[in-house]
Amino acid sequence: MSIGVDAAALGMSNAVTASTADVNSGYWNPAGLMAVADSEASLMHASYFANIAQYDYAAYAMNIDDRSALGISVIRFGVDDIMNTTQLIDDQGNIDYNRISLFSTADYGFTLSYARKAPLDGFTYGFNAKVIRRIIGKFANSWGFGFDFGMQYQTKNDWKLGFMLRDITTTYNVWAIDEDEYAKVSGAVAGQNQELPETTEITLPKAQLGASKKFEFHGDYSLLAAVNLNMQFAKTNDIVNLDFVSIDPAMGFEFGYLDMAFLRLGVGNFQNEQQLDNSQRLTFQPNMGLGFKYRGIEIDYALTDLGDQSAALYSNIFSVKVDLGIFRH
Repeated sequence: MSIGVDAAALGMSNAVTASTADVNSGYWNPAGLMAVADSEASLMHASYFANIAQYDYAAYAMNIDDRSALGISVIRFGVDDIMNTTQLIDDQGNIDYNRISLFSTADYGFTLSYARKAPLDGFTYGFNAKVIRRIIGKFANSWGFGFDFGMQYQTKNDWKLGFMLRDITTTYNVWAIDEDEYAKVSGAVAGQNQELPETTEITLPKAQLGASKKFEFHGDYSLLAAVNLNMQFAKTNDIVNLDFVSIDPAMGFEFGYLDMAFLRLGVGNFQNEQQLDNSQRLTFQPNMGLGFKYRGIEIDYALTDLGDQSAALYSNIFSVKVDLGIFRH
């Protein structure tokens, strides 16, 4: 739930808390759903870790009336066809490859979003209700629940401000472990896996502040500039790390031509990485992307993880967004 969705947003290094204004706002800031004029749908696919893991996303949003909007989305991150070798060796010590089976591990996130205009001009706000489902083959599975809250404000000179508070009540995942399956592996390595893992998983609240502004040039060209401050309420290796909060800034730019073709650049994930000699080095992650929109259909591409030196870890992300109103107009 922390990776992000939509190639357009990922190309800007996720710095879209203030500017998001379409079907994907259900993830980035539900307040942005108020910008959906009719109804929209979105799909995304990405492969991670040299095609080992598959990341997929689908969303739908609709305008209820002039003061409210609704959205729904589903995310899946999974690794399929993992070999289960726990029964490879039988009781007599013989290796039998026929005893190998396959299983999948997958995380699902289901989100229902609601947005509404506030009585104060320029303000919108929204809520997310999330259900988290995690499955590790026949070994274990869990259910989790959480809530998000977001706000946006547009000033009279077209600046946009955004605030997103994720997991406001703390999100809990409760695991159920198949003890029969666990017993098959508990004695595989002496001294390991002797006790059942913890059955409660906690996701602490996180906050995001954002600001953005779109500049028009001669009617044909545009530049959207955006910045985010991503905050965790714990001490991490983010560039700003205090005892009570850590802050990771991100910046994104979108260059547009005729509101049809887009070039996106972004930089984020600023970290103080500790080296082998105990010194620290500042690292960051640049992203880039392209987009094309025509008659309500937008296709986007993002290339992420550019700061990594291993080409195998680059991520190519594709997404498509459709304004379903074009089929009725």
